[in-house]
Amino acid sequence: MKFVFYTHSLISDWNHGNAHFLRGVMRDLIRRGHEAVALEPSDSWSRSNLLQDQGKAAPADFATIFPELRSEIYDTDFDHEAALDGADVVVVHEWTEPALVAQIGRIRAEGRQFTLLFHDTHHRAVSSEADIAGLRLRDYDGILAFGETLRQRYLAAGWGSTVFTWHEAADDSLFKPMPEVDKTGDLIWVGNWGDDERSGEILEFLVKPAKDLELHALVHGVRYPEHALQALKDAGVTFGGWIANARVPHAFAQHRVTVHIPRRPYVQNLPGIPTIRPFEALACGIPLISAPWDDVEHLFRPGEDYLIVHSGEEMKAQLRDVLSDSDFAASLARSGCETLLARHTCRHRVDELLSILADCGTDRVTRKLVSLEAAE
Repeated sequence: MKFVFYTHSLISDWNHGNAHFLRGVMRDLIRRGHEAVALEPSDSWSRSNLLQDQGKAAPADFATIFPELRSEIYDTDFDHEAALDGADVVVVHEWTEPALVAQIGRIRAEGRQFTLLFHDTHHRAVSSEADIAGLRLRDYDGILAFGETLRQRYLAAGWGSTVFTWHEAADDSLFKPMPEVDKTGDLIWVGNWGDDERSGEILEFLVKPAKDLELHALVHGVRYPEHALQALKDAGVTFGGWIANARVPHAFAQHRVTVHIPRRPYVQNLPGIPTIRPFEALACGIPLISAPWDDVEHLFRPGEDYLIVHSGEEMKAQLRDVLSDSDFAASLARSGCETLLARHTCRHRVDELLSILADCGTDRVTRKLVSLEAAE
């Protein structure tokens, strides 16, 4: 089957975590014999910032690391009807311009036989409700929400009647343990500053514990204001800036522990949605300690797969325990990786997507799915 993904960007992961997941999903679809292509706007802020930050080498690096992936850049004169010729499944991300969201829906309603899905991987349904409420989704066959609480939000608001929970996950062909890599640091965190959605939490659960324990710590991310960079410097934490997501597994392998610091909108309004970073960390077999986060969907086993803390002092104590007890650290890493590989890889999400398509797909898609199952 042919899958077309409208995304903010496939090429750039600069402050754009959905690119991580989409790359993994597309790679798995291609491995299974499907065709997968992404379409991204010419004015993508993520790609623009990547070019400004890193120059042309970064997009070239993407092409080298992911030679099987194809993304076509569209502008205002792009022929979307022609681009959707032959498509079996079209997935439209919620950062797509509202007018284009509506246009693709009209193309579907005018008789095209592809299955049309809307994909939401953000907190705007609660933080910018009017933006989502204003989208024309009535011509969409289904909605993919990256957490159960978000799915319930869509249903309660009447934004769709066919809504599925479709969590993000790790591409385990890329994110995996690297035991051969020497440990050169203690603590690593890969995360962006993020519009003051977790600025206090970063200071409490990362910067202060690292300073108090005098850890050899490294932070990778973007959008850090000057006062945040100064706080890292004062704590003796190295700031590494942007890192290509494909380089993160090696960076994890060089360190002994990492942390999860969720953004406040998820903690307060969309509990149970971890975003993609914890999935990727657990896939790499690095011990993970999380700031307050309620795993209401029981995706993992708190206390076994990762540790949960509720204050900066608890974080400091748990970091000390993990770093001083190699057996404890190894058990934590092993358990987290086992759960991840058993339940939360992009392979699992593609299986889920195909199951969703069997439920809400057009006749053409369901016939192809039956044919594929018969061939297996």
